[in-house]
Amino acid sequence: MYYLFHILAFVLGAIVGSFLNVCIHRIPRGDSIIKPSSHCPACNQPISFFDNIPLISYLLLRGRCRHCHTHISFRYPLVELLSALLSLGLFLKFGLSPHLFVYLILAWSLVAVTFIDLDTQTIPDVITLSGIIFGFFASFLILQVKYWQLALGILLGGGILYMVAFLYHALTKKEGMGGGDIKLMAMIGAFLGYESVLPVIFLASLIGSLVGIIIMMGWKKDRRYAIPFGPFLALSTLMYIFCGQDLVRWYALR
Repeated sequence: MYYLFHILAFVLGAIVGSFLNVCIHRIPRGDSIIKPSSHCPACNQPISFFDNIPLISYLLLRGRCRHCHTHISFRYPLVELLSALLSLGLFLKFGLSPHLFVYLILAWSLVAVTFIDLDTQTIPDVITLSGIIFGFFASFLILQVKYWQLALGILLGGGILYMVAFLYHALTKKEGMGGGDIKLMAMIGAFLGYESVLPVIFLASLIGSLVGIIIMMGWKKDRRYAIPFGPFLALSTLMYIFCGQDLVRWYALR
């Protein structure tokens, strides 16, 4: 039965990943995520249920639409696989617990945010603002986190990045960080509390700096090349969920 739950967690994550693909494609365009049903973006033909099985259909169709044979982006199975692996990983860490439910919602939201930000360099308010509300009440009512820790997480998370953006604009007269990143960090604070804010921002800044250096050296981009910060916040948040608290506890005991 234990291994059956492993399979169910993976399958559930893949199914949710298929829905996240719809969100990633439609939300930035302002389209409904409910109607119309899934269809090929090239020929607009509806996708049959047997062609919409997460991961499997992409392999069977060899990455092409059944009707027009247009190539289907590899991003679709990638999102499904990533969502499935995150769901399995969270189940392995938290088991069937309230933490699993809350962190699944956060992880799936971060997957959607990451790919939307990579595509459009924007983070939709419909995800972050609703995430702030859901994260606060879910962590307070389900995980029994003190309300002031969550409120402080929202204020610190959004406030620190807002201050960074304000100072950067004041010094350079250029926009260095969008409001979407600020609201995303506030959402993360609403889910994880104030203790997560500094580790998440530090890890995101560190990883983002390393990636920026690699891009400048490997692709000959200059310092003005815009790199979305949302994916780094998402990655560092997942790192914090899986091992950050253990690292903080280990460092405090030294």
